[in-house]
Amino acid sequence: MRGIRRIWAGLLCAFVLLTQTGSPAVAAEPLPSSAPLTILFTHDTHDHFYPDGDGRGGYTRLATLLEEQRAEAAADTRYGENGRAVVTLDAGDFSMGSLFQTIYAADAPELRALGAMGCDVTTFGNHEFDYRQQGLAEMLRAAMDSGDPLPAIVQANYTTPVAPEAGRELVQAMEDYPVMDYVVLEREVGDDTLRVAVFGVMGLDSHECAPMSGMEYQPIEEAARRVVAEIREKERADYIICLSHSGTEEGRGEDYELAKAVDGIDVIISGHTHSTLPEPVQVNDTLIVSCGEYTQNLGVLTVSRDDSGVKLEDYQLIPVDDTVREDPEMAALAEGFQHRVNETYLAGYGLGYDQVLASVEGSTFSIEETGNLIGDAYIRAIQRLEGADYVPVDFAVAPSGVIRDFLRAGPVTTAQAFDILSLGSGADGTPAYPLVSVYLTGKDLKNAFEVDASISALMPAAELYGAGMRWTWNPHRMILDRVTASEQILPEGGTAPIQDDRLYRVAADLYSGQMLGAVEAQSMGLLTVTPRDENGEIVTDLESRIVKAADGTELKAWYALAAYLEEQGTVRAPESRKTEAASWSPLALLAHPGAPTLAVLGVLLALAALVVLTVTLIRRRRKRRRWKRG
Repeated sequence: MRGIRRIWAGLLCAFVLLTQTGSPAVAAEPLPSSAPLTILFTHDTHDHFYPDGDGRGGYTRLATLLEEQRAEAAADTRYGENGRAVVTLDAGDFSMGSLFQTIYAADAPELRALGAMGCDVTTFGNHEFDYRQQGLAEMLRAAMDSGDPLPAIVQANYTTPVAPEAGRELVQAMEDYPVMDYVVLEREVGDDTLRVAVFGVMGLDSHECAPMSGMEYQPIEEAARRVVAEIREKERADYIICLSHSGTEEGRGEDYELAKAVDGIDVIISGHTHSTLPEPVQVNDTLIVSCGEYTQNLGVLTVSRDDSGVKLEDYQLIPVDDTVREDPEMAALAEGFQHRVNETYLAGYGLGYDQVLASVEGSTFSIEETGNLIGDAYIRAIQRLEGADYVPVDFAVAPSGVIRDFLRAGPVTTAQAFDILSLGSGADGTPAYPLVSVYLTGKDLKNAFEVDASISALMPAAELYGAGMRWTWNPHRMILDRVTASEQILPEGGTAPIQDDRLYRVAADLYSGQMLGAVEAQSMGLLTVTPRDENGEIVTDLESRIVKAADGTELKAWYALAAYLEEQGTVRAPESRKTEAASWSPLALLAHPGAPTLAVLGVLLALAALVVLTVTLIRRRRKRRRWKRG
């Protein structure tokens, strides 16, 4: 009876499906076997049109490698006269990293360069929102108005502004471009058509690194699950590829978790963390790949599919170095954009793109030495701007996350100075972050040093450099209680102890100021770094604390550095402002214990007391038993 019922049920279901109106459903599963696909990929290219100071990277060379790889694939006629199928993909953060970003909104050099290099699809990273919704909308329109070939843009979990009215222009620009959840690329291979579905997502850390985006965030697992299901339902895709600006490092990270949580993704191209994966990371049936930042490598991944799933055929990270010739067409495009930068941005500062500002004596600076010199530059810039009304800056800080390059031995040009502090835009919408001036209590300053000593291991971007303060830390002490000494470096020479209840004037770039709130979250509420004004009142709007000239012009962080370099002429590495004093000595570990150490000691003492009490009770019970027996 059960068998008969199942047969009737199956017939009934078939009848219902056949009599329903509308088109028949497309096969949900990918083809069981597919020809190989080569994926040429990049991510975190950050406006690197030219090689860096070490001769690495640059669109002008990357364009040559891309053409060579396509030619090699076209010559592989094992699967048909069209050659091996190739797609070219980018996983976001194509902007913000050089002076070319200063014409981001007006000229869209990044998207136009990707299009000129034959990029099929890209996605947004957090830095595409550095010029806020207005800047991104203008950039998309500038790209469309150029008439140049452009890549498709996919973004599935970060497309809705929190404030619809304010974001109306961006929504319209994204619709006009259009920005889509996914696209399907078709490639002819012999007598078959290979279909490659590509979708894009942006991770939680990327969202948190875009404090001015004004966009709603949907968890990447939810968005990916939704889009993969839609692709399987509507498209007969041979491969499904995710462009994820989320990141994976050392076998962990958001993209690693994404691959574990969502079935059906064949390849994740993982951006945001600037990772370089020498081999693909396989999680379940998904391959995760990363090629590093700043166009230093071209990623080349070849996969195939059989009945058991996607197979790795080949994986290369090809260095973009001085062995690669410059592509003349890309060089001409870059030169035209460089002229625009000189005319529309640098002319206002009286500087030129290749103008030499100073010379670095000795060896190339470390990032710490670069950061310390940036702190010196901030203090000098505010002092020069305020003149007779100057209120001394006690601490000028430059977190690692905003330092994008370092000072190299030899001449330093305007372009190189800008590269070091290239991020963001100001409240006025002009390129690059301005400086802000706030006040911190001495206690909060010490908390900031503790962030450097304890949290930067978890958040490398939080590592602090700067000028005006000095601190010592022991990495073996309890986390959040590692700083063992700190002091103020006085302008006239000498040092002074930091007073917990005194207000100290602090200078930083706008982005770093806006990220202060992350300190409390990362320390689980144990540390706070609260910006205040000169009267001690809490500052909630950091833009109200932007340092400006008398005419209202914002003092940009990069220009503070450039002006300092030009003023100095010759620069040497500044002294270290923090000292690691590693020691396992009990005295060093427990001296001047803070709340975290005291809390742990309290727990240990309580446990020890519990053990002693338990042992005592057991002994007493044994004695009573022996007494009763006696």
